[in-house]
Amino acid sequence: MKIIAIVLLPLIKIYNMGIWKQIGEYLYIKKRDPNEPRTQWMKYMHGMNRISLIMFLVAVMVIIFRLVIKPMLH
Repeated sequence: MKIIAIVLLPLIKIYNMGIWKQIGEYLYIKKRDPNEPRTQWMKYMHGMNRISLIMFLVAVMVIIFRLVIKPMLH
């Protein structure tokens, strides 16, 4: 069991860092890798992912406003 944990833990950390790196690139927080190939379809995919991520963040802010801030104002 310890061997599996020792092997999987670094892989999970690498995978999670990849997700955060990608989100940072979508939101223009982090520069993208200049060595990475950039095709037209990749641009479309990243554009759609960027739009969906921004819409998700706006929805979370609306939910927080409705559940937390609005009741405090009344």
